[in-house]
Formats: sequence, C-alpha cells, structure tokens
Amino acid sequence: MKRLQRAAMLVTLAEKLRDHGSWCGETHIQKGAYLLQELLGIPLELDYCLYKHGPFSFDLSDELTSLRADKIFDQEKQPYPYGPKLKPGEMAQKVRDLSPKTLAKYEQHINFIADNLGDNDVKALERLATALYVTKEGVSGGDVNARATRLHEFKPHVPMDEARQAVERIDRLWQESAMLRAA
Repeated sequence: MKRLQRAAMLVTLAEKLRDHGSWCGETHIQKGAYLLQELLGIPLELDYCLYKHGPFSFDLSDELTSLRADKIFDQEKQPYPYGPKLKPGEMAQKVRDLSPKTLAKYEQHINFIADNLGDNDVKALERLATALYVTKEGVSGGDVNARATRLHEFKPHVPMDEARQAVERIDRLWQESAMLRAA
C-alpha cells in the first residue's frame, strides 16, 4: 500500500474510532492498525513486535509523527497525566480525497474495527492485540487455555481470567470477520 493510501486509512480509522467513543491516542491507532492488518488482512505493510503494551510498530509510530508534521493528523492536548488524542488535521480530507478506491474497498474493514474497539481502553486493547499475537504464533494448535497462558507469560500483569476472555474474544472476532477477510 502506498503512503498516501495508508495515511487515508489511518486517518479514517482514527475518525471512526473517535465516532465510537475511543480516546484515540497513539495506542488506539497502533492496536486498530494491528487488527486491520493481522486480523483482517489489510496490506498496511507495517512491521510489529511485541512490546510493553502489546504489539507495537515503530514504523507506524514514525509514520504518525510524519503525518502530524504533514498536518494530516493533529494532536488534541489533554491534562496531565494523559497523553494527547489524535484527530484528523487540516490536510486529512485532501488525503482521503486522493484515495477513494482504497477507502471504498476497506470501508467495511475499518468500520468493523471501530465497532469492536472504539469503546475499549488501552488495557483492553493491549489484552486483545496480544491475544491475536499469540493466536497468530500458533500456540498449541489454537487451544484457548494454552494461548491465555502464553498471553499471561508475556504480560504477567494480565490475570489469567482476563487473558482467557481476550483469547475467546479474538476467536469470536476471527469468526465474525471471515466474510471481510474473504473479500
């Protein structure tokens, strides 16, 4: 995917997440983009690694900084101790206007992610994205308890019951999104 197409996707994702009640900080964009790419198969071409708060793309972090410099994203400062929210900048619509086919092709995918992640806080997003990460790792042939245990090993602060719930939720999202992956 070309840079402007990816920018259009990211700014649309941010807007849809905000519409669904998301705080929409960088973590929300990171996890939303991760699920778009790894759950739904959208070719965002971002490299992710498991990091402090789950799957993280240094490439995406750099790209968001660049998109803020290009006025495609803007920051909405928040009082301490909160980080800034991301919102579409003054050039966002122009970028969307340059990628109508890409946005039309992936509109349902973005809506699916926004519908399912929009009202989640960063802790829930961390659990959910890490559950997808261990699922894609192929732990024990997909056994829920084995994947929950692996999530807990990576993230000891996540209680086992919450790890299991995250793995089960990823399984449901995988099933619900089958038609989108096939498209």
